[in-house]
Amino acid sequence: MLKMFLKKKIVLICFFALTGLCTTAQDSLQFIISQTKMEEIYNEVKTPYKYGLVMVTNDNSKKMDCPSIFKKGNHWYMVYIIYDGRGYETWLAESKNLLDWETKGKLMSFSDTTQWDNNQKAGYIALQDNKWGGSYAWPKFNGRYWMSYFGGNTRGYEAGKLSIGIAYTEKDPATVQEWKRLGHSVLSPLDSNVRWWENHTIYKSSVVNDPAKTTGYPFVMYYNANGDSLDKKRGAERIGMAVSDDMLHWKRFLNDPVLNHHVGITGDMVIQKMGNVWVGFYFGAFWKNTHGAFNRFAASTDLVHWTEYDKNLIEPSEPYDEVFAHKSCVIKYKGVVYHYYCAVNKNQQRGIAVATSVDKGKSKIEFIPYEKKRKQ
Repeated sequence: MLKMFLKKKIVLICFFALTGLCTTAQDSLQFIISQTKMEEIYNEVKTPYKYGLVMVTNDNSKKMDCPSIFKKGNHWYMVYIIYDGRGYETWLAESKNLLDWETKGKLMSFSDTTQWDNNQKAGYIALQDNKWGGSYAWPKFNGRYWMSYFGGNTRGYEAGKLSIGIAYTEKDPATVQEWKRLGHSVLSPLDSNVRWWENHTIYKSSVVNDPAKTTGYPFVMYYNANGDSLDKKRGAERIGMAVSDDMLHWKRFLNDPVLNHHVGITGDMVIQKMGNVWVGFYFGAFWKNTHGAFNRFAASTDLVHWTEYDKNLIEPSEPYDEVFAHKSCVIKYKGVVYHYYCAVNKNQQRGIAVATSVDKGKSKIEFIPYEKKRKQ
């Protein structure tokens, strides 16, 4: 009798375990976006015409990176970052037509202090209108405009233990000003609850406003980070999530990343909403059987489960982006899609380029010839 009872118990345990696994699998399957829908999104966002560089520095030693764009009145504004040898600072540019851009000035500068972020302040627009083809306005929350940024106190290119901070202003974000900062990081690789995939350093972040509270929270942050692999060796760069009720206090949402290719980099996801589907534009680099760095997209109905599309939206093909063509900022205005990205050439010069869904001609902006600049 005892043996029969134990056998029945083992059978029941196995049954419930398998049932649980099947339920989990079924729960995940319901969030997969169909291939037909993914093709539809691809055809909507693709930009086959490379216009070329729209922003470059006048100094080969500086690296321009990570565009994010908003609209105010009849003008467009670009928040971007520049590395100058010491670290990153955040800048602002302005345009009337999305092709011709003029630098305005800095939004977050180096600090001659011992603060945690005195040598690195790389900022990104938060809580922007995320409707595809919408206003692209930068609205207030609690009387403030918000940015997330990665910061650090180590000099050098993405050096040290980088963490995520929050910056804000009550003033017009289209004006040059020094943004206020909280004075501490909100997510750090040194936190006691840090996940295995983010315990080395944390990079770019993007904050989505979701009034429907799909995740249970109105504000969702996506960020990429580098940490341990499962065998405890330094691993790949992956994208994970954090959530907040007030933009001031953030908590990690999952134990594992939401996008992970196990090798190379998966990073810099920025999100817009098409109907009831969220579309996340991100970049990949150093994956197996791929070349350079390239931009792709994934889609989700719940902001947690993401279906990836396996065709590149932007990839290296021109002299100005022959090494990397990555880090998306995609907008649709008056029926035209503009895909801004960081272009890197063989001399490691970095500028901001754009590709479009209709032919806009060719930009006349070029990188300063490396050899010519070096001889001056």
